[in-house]
This record gives sequence, structure tokens and C-alpha cells, in this order.
Amino acid sequence: MPVTKSRPSVASRRFGYILAAAITVGMWFVINEWPGWQELSFLTDETRAVLGLVNFSVAVSVLVNLIYLVYDPLWFKSVGDVITTSVGLAVLVRLWQVFPFDFSDYAVDWTVLARVVLVVGIVGSCLGVIVQVVTLLRLAVGGGVSTGSRSGATR
Repeated sequence: MPVTKSRPSVASRRFGYILAAAITVGMWFVINEWPGWQELSFLTDETRAVLGLVNFSVAVSVLVNLIYLVYDPLWFKSVGDVITTSVGLAVLVRLWQVFPFDFSDYAVDWTVLARVVLVVGIVGSCLGVIVQVVTLLRLAVGGGVSTGSRSGATR
């Protein structure tokens, strides 16, 4: 039995991809240009040790969303989601390792909360990769893998 999945319209999906890419570019601008990560008092100089990976993650996310604009069958979307989530997972693990945060200037020590958020992100990312891999396998086994329509986008 083929795997069927109800999806929003092509126009809705494309709007979502554009919005996701725009928000991600905005995040890149805030982190790197204005005001820049140096302006955030809780980030230490160790931020430089994770910034390259963060920027790589941003670039991958924007690129994948732009590709989805023209080609987004379910199987391809799952592959892209595995890639972006895996890169995001690498960022979270690196943030855990480096932990470029210093909350000593605050009345509340946010260190524990920051670590909990990182763990939740790491676990959620692992689950997300598993879900997308299972989706890919179900599509392959169920015959639901399609190459897309002429426009490159399938429902």
C-alpha cells in the first residue's frame, strides 16, 4: 500500500520555504552583522569556536529551502530535512561542548536552563532524523517515492 500524506498546496509550501529562508537569512544578519553576537553580554569569546558551524547550518538551511521552492516531492523533502536536522544537531552538540555562555552577570544563573534547552534540542533533533529516515523507508517500501510533477513540486 503506497504511503500517502496530505500536504498543503504547492503555493502554501512555497510561501513557507520563502519565509523560512528569509527568517534564516535574518538570523544570520543579526548574528554576524547587526548587532552581532559580540553585543550579547551572555556570549563569550568562545562563540568564535561555534560560529563557523552556525553559519554553515544557516547556509545549508537557506539552500535547502530554496531548492524546495522548485522541487519538493515527499522523498526529497525528507532527505533535505535529514540533512538540515543533522547539521543543526552538530551545532547543538558543539554548543554543548564549547558552551560559549556566561550568565554570571544575571541575578538568575541560566546555565542549567541553557543546558536543558540544548539537551531537548539534541534529543528532538535525533528524533527528527529518525522520523525522516523512517518516512524515507516507508516511501521507498510503500511505493510512494515520486519524482515530482513537471513543475517539480508534488502534493
